[in-house]
Amino acid sequence: MYWIATAVTYVVFLLALPVLLLHPKLRQGTAARLGFLGRNWSKTIGDGPRFWLHGASAGDVLALMPLVRELKIIRPDAQIILSTITNSGRAIAERERQAFAAITFLPFDLPGAVRRTVNHIRPDVLVLEYTELWPQLIRAAHNRNIPIVLQNGRISDANLRAYRRLFFFVGNLLTMLTLLLMRDEHEAERARKLGAKEAQIRITGNTKFDNLTATPLPAKVEELRHATALTEKDIVWAAGSTHDGEEEILLDAYCELRKAHPTLRMVIAPRYVERAEKVGHLASRRGLVVRFRSHSDTAANPKARADVLILDTIGELAACYQLASVVFVGGSFVARGGQNILEPAACGKPVLFGPYMQNFADSVQVLLGRGGIQVANPTQLKKVIADLLARPERLEELGNLAAAQVLRVRGAAARNAQLIAALPQRQPTK
Repeated sequence: MYWIATAVTYVVFLLALPVLLLHPKLRQGTAARLGFLGRNWSKTIGDGPRFWLHGASAGDVLALMPLVRELKIIRPDAQIILSTITNSGRAIAERERQAFAAITFLPFDLPGAVRRTVNHIRPDVLVLEYTELWPQLIRAAHNRNIPIVLQNGRISDANLRAYRRLFFFVGNLLTMLTLLLMRDEHEAERARKLGAKEAQIRITGNTKFDNLTATPLPAKVEELRHATALTEKDIVWAAGSTHDGEEEILLDAYCELRKAHPTLRMVIAPRYVERAEKVGHLASRRGLVVRFRSHSDTAANPKARADVLILDTIGELAACYQLASVVFVGGSFVARGGQNILEPAACGKPVLFGPYMQNFADSVQVLLGRGGIQVANPTQLKKVIADLLARPERLEELGNLAAAQVLRVRGAAARNAQLIAALPQRQPTK
């Protein structure tokens, strides 16, 4: 079955190759994705144990950063190599360039590409984030006696059948892992159902919570305030990580709310910045004055007040939340499974989110009733925000509750780093 699955993988890869070469999120780094890193690439990595950390996208890379910091404390000689899949993940990694010995793209999950990449990196430990279970990569590391760790292990109940089908063809990938560092007991139990052994499993929490106490620089917050010409009298509703189908709902609610609160301003940060123009068009159609954060004329003309600011830049979402009085986090009114609701909570803001939060169930458990409010539909969203805007003292109370909850759930990164650093530093075979 393994060889059949490998043959099918090659066929699918060849069929998908035109898309992979042209897709805006994936078309960079084709040589690296094929395992061609350059003859002298490995020589740029210093001495010391090599920890290969992989996070697919920008959010995954951010969740890995607390682990990186803790590993550096325990093993100052650690050489940390990071791989990503998306261009946005690579951009976030480059912002933290000093933390890494090298940054590359994950190879396509083909035997040759994986073999070449492993030969270049020569890791002592491989750490995979969330559910990055790549059959060829895991098999290659396992065959070379390289310890493999799944960090922030996330296995949803809805995907159990899909994992069983995958394992039927490629073998049980979980049994090849050294450690499964799971986010909570529910996900640990699902790992057991898929065949993981008790000795492999640790319940350590979610390292993304350890990222949440860092507040943006005041200068960055003021820069963003200037971009939309906000005054001290203005009230800001921030909508972060929104998806297609949500902005219409939010803009309609905003148009209604500003009738009672004319100083209400809105900042929308689409989950994918390439959608910014579309979001701006949706706002303009409703007669709203729109500005884009990336447009230089916005900062140059502070008198050009905007009803809606579209945050079409990377790395300013925390500053956006810091400006807000109340926050809605997207991916939750459409069936995307939610987005990070704890980032605005760490900024001391009340956080609203919709019914679709299955990918962030642990965050909901932390925040619900303690600064977080789940709304069932757009009507309820509008009603809750109207009630909060009418009671500023309630806004402050909920924000303080949210910030306290974030402080309570930290520490997973330190626990994970201790376990990972203690793994035998085996020299992989060639």
